[in-house]
Amino acid sequence: MNIPTPEKCYSLQKEMGMLDNIIVHCQQVCRVALTIVNNANGQSSNINLGLIVAAALLHDITKTRSFKTKEDHAQTGEQYLREHGYPEVGRIVGQHVHLVDYDRSGQPDAAEIINYADKRVLHDQVVSLDRRMQYIADRYGTDPLRKKRIQLLWGQTRRLEARIFRFNDVNADELVDHLVESIDIQY
Repeated sequence: MNIPTPEKCYSLQKEMGMLDNIIVHCQQVCRVALTIVNNANGQSSNINLGLIVAAALLHDITKTRSFKTKEDHAQTGEQYLREHGYPEVGRIVGQHVHLVDYDRSGQPDAAEIINYADKRVLHDQVVSLDRRMQYIADRYGTDPLRKKRIQLLWGQTRRLEARIFRFNDVNADELVDHLVESIDIQY
């Protein structure tokens, strides 16, 4: 498995011309994801921390560009990372907006953790799932079909949150109080 180091992730962000506020958002998503993994009832050994860090830092790799192109930044981010030799990271990035499968059981995997962590970060602040989902509804719920899709996503993400915290020593409301300080890890 080829996983970029944090330094390489920052290099890729710069290469893509990511806006600073999006980079800060990605760093916060990384902190949330690492906090979830670090508090996973001692069952986090099957989660690759390097994969978590890279996917979190790169989940919005094509978002800045998407403001002009109107592309699906999750899908083009996956494609970009595959083309740069990081297919496993790309697979997770491709699912950070919508998971392939929301109805799994057992310990959450890296794609689920990144998907959920992204939904807990509004710009650069860690917020409740309800606050973030309300922001998504207000910002992107521009027509009845989009509103319906967002409501479906909201329900799926609530179920994912419940499952993540079934396997965690902290609950969703305590997440902010346990955020990791640094994302500079060695792997």
